[in-house]
Amino acid sequence: MAYVGAAEPGLCVGEVIVDRPVREQEGRLVQVSAGPVTVEGNLVVPAGAQGVVLFAHGSGSSRFSPRNRYVAHTIQEGGLGTLLIDLLTEEEERIDLRTREIRFDIPLLAERLVGAVDWLRANEETHELSIGLFGSSTGAAAALMAAPRRPEAIGAIVSRGGRPDLAGAALRQVQAPTLLIVGGRDTVVITLNEQALAQLQVEKRLEIVPGATHLFEEPGALEKVAELARDWFRQHLAAG
Repeated sequence: MAYVGAAEPGLCVGEVIVDRPVREQEGRLVQVSAGPVTVEGNLVVPAGAQGVVLFAHGSGSSRFSPRNRYVAHTIQEGGLGTLLIDLLTEEEERIDLRTREIRFDIPLLAERLVGAVDWLRANEETHELSIGLFGSSTGAAAALMAAPRRPEAIGAIVSRGGRPDLAGAALRQVQAPTLLIVGGRDTVVITLNEQALAQLQVEKRLEIVPGATHLFEEPGALEKVAELARDWFRQHLAAG
């Protein structure tokens, strides 16, 4: 099977260019029990937050993804909390750098997300908040596979340049309103998202960002993604 997706080398937002992922911590560093393992994450919960968004990074990436961190900041400004976690342990990341196989183990990634959802529901700061899932690339498939396992907890899902098709039969079991965002020049992924959209049986929308490629590197593209995600989560999590 051929996989469409790429690691995220850097970020260009407007006139600001970041060549490497920013490594300073944003928010509180937490240890998240995710299934049988513990992974690190960065948790931000603004005062009066009406929900919290759990980020699932894409293939070859991590919680330091500059694009996801940019989107997270916009979501925080919208009055929602965010949790960015590493889906793989350090040992798994070392193995994956050699084999490039674990990043495409969607059931494993989904299991980690389910564990992180349970952690949010038990955490004192977030246990009363509705939870959203934001997935990029293969992380989107993991989010859609995880959501049916905790339908009472997941209030909304957003996919950025994702591979929702890799969620397979789980797509028909998703109960949370789902927004799929794809770049207008990412033609193969548009087709895959259209196919996945047809499988979803919930409130759903496909947003195509004109002129954008897979990583939304074009001026204004990532800003549009962040605004769409923020508005979708505010609409559905605040209502919960």
